[in-house]
Amino acid sequence: MKRLSKAKRRRRMKVLCVSVLATVISVLVVGGILAVKSEFLKVRNSDVSKINLSSIKVPRPKINVRLLTENINSRPGIALRRVRGIVIHYTANPGTDAMANRNYFESRKNEEDSSKNKVSSHFIIGLHGQIIQCIPLNEISYASNNRNSDTISIECCHPDKTGKFSEETYKSLIKLTGWLCTRYDVSKSDVIRHYDVTGKLCPLYYVKHKTKWRDLKNDIWSYIMRYKGKPR
Repeated sequence: MKRLSKAKRRRRMKVLCVSVLATVISVLVVGGILAVKSEFLKVRNSDVSKINLSSIKVPRPKINVRLLTENINSRPGIALRRVRGIVIHYTANPGTDAMANRNYFESRKNEEDSSKNKVSSHFIIGLHGQIIQCIPLNEISYASNNRNSDTISIECCHPDKTGKFSEETYKSLIKLTGWLCTRYDVSKSDVIRHYDVTGKLCPLYYVKHKTKWRDLKNDIWSYIMRYKGKPR
């Protein structure tokens, strides 16, 4: 009977040890997952103002440079002395592509000087992701009202009246904005909508859907962080 009792005690002790070990492993695994998740959220939600973005080398996306003719209505040639922000717009012309909108800006040169019709943008992103540059980055564009003097503007084409960008447009916007942010050390909080400047519903979809705007900015930030620590 004594031998049986000792065997039972050994079995119970073994079961207890296995149970304790399993519990410890579970705690460590869950703790590790939570720690990783916490760090991930810190990266996604941290403000880029806390990081020297100019030290990160994000590659320049493919850009078709088609500069506008200098004129008083769309390319005034006024110097952009310092870039403090990136402003995202939508064209408000469903189904039109980048070159059509660029050519509209160019057509403004044939009109008389009119304060109501001064319009342009540094970049236009097309329905299939093509990027056209209309204004040099050391000049202002007529896009963001009282922020023209210290921001770079990006117009985005959209397939329908909702204003939601196509997947190709969205991806190019992330790449272009990421490159510009690191080139000019523009923080995440300074990537803004036209709406944030004037209250205009632009870009429409990303004004009406605040979470989509937040997701877009997080996607831009995640793209930038891919290149953190890589040699310039």
